[in-house]
Amino acid sequence: MISWPEKRGKMNAPFKMPDDADDRGIGAILVDEGRLRPGDAERIARLQDRSGLSFGEAAKRLKVLSEEDIQYALARQFDHPCLMRERSRLSREVVAAFTPVTPEVENLLAVRNQLMLRWFGVNGNRALAVVSAGRGDGRSWTTANLAVAFSQLGERTLLIDGDLRRPRQHALFGMDGGTGLTTLLAGRSAEGSIQHIPELRNLSVLPSGATAPNPQELIARPAFGRLMEDIKARFDVILFDTPAASDCADAQMLAVRAGAALVVACDRRSRIAQLQGMAGDMRESGVHIVGSVIRAF
Repeated sequence: MISWPEKRGKMNAPFKMPDDADDRGIGAILVDEGRLRPGDAERIARLQDRSGLSFGEAAKRLKVLSEEDIQYALARQFDHPCLMRERSRLSREVVAAFTPVTPEVENLLAVRNQLMLRWFGVNGNRALAVVSAGRGDGRSWTTANLAVAFSQLGERTLLIDGDLRRPRQHALFGMDGGTGLTTLLAGRSAEGSIQHIPELRNLSVLPSGATAPNPQELIARPAFGRLMEDIKARFDVILFDTPAASDCADAQMLAVRAGAALVVACDRRSRIAQLQGMAGDMRESGVHIVGSVIRAF
């Protein structure tokens, strides 16, 4: 379920043509990727000739390909980055990177599209904090998958793990989290802090970095403001993962830095009073609540 306040502003995002679409046929893509044997490709072609079925329908009738295989090849044809589970370092939780057509991913894309209409590209807005009142509400999952979805749209996307207490993004993206946001805010070497995800050419991740004893003080430092100026000049979409608002004030501080927040709640788990209190505190701090997403687990 997705809830949005009244729309503000109008969309100002340039249309981008795909520049790396794959002009091979579905069979050739899957043979080259090792998902389909050449002999099976010939069997599919013969059944197509006899029955008039599409390649995918014929392959599934012969039980040599799955729906996921077909969707993977279609994604490649239409320049929609889609990874192979068995070859990727990304966690299986990052579903947007692996399964382009499922109800779960379609819901994520709907959220992404609403955010493009209502926040990103409006009056130069580039940053958004993803927040929730309690632990286990799906905040990190939502942030990671939205970041992938924006990158698939062609937006230069940066995911920042602002949860300096219980970070997850480095694990979700299979990366070293020793250098990251805390490193930058402490004034230490910035080399390698922002890491590009090679499989998703428009996505970069800034992990939380080494555990620090003073996360709130780090977020409040002037260095954070300078960091925001730098990354806003380099990225179209900047998403912050945050800790649970009920645990500490970090989420509110990060939302102030971003200027806006998307609220994530969990069906039958999140408490209305906590959500209302969190949203009220953020509005009083000048944070624009763009909308809310209710996840069902």
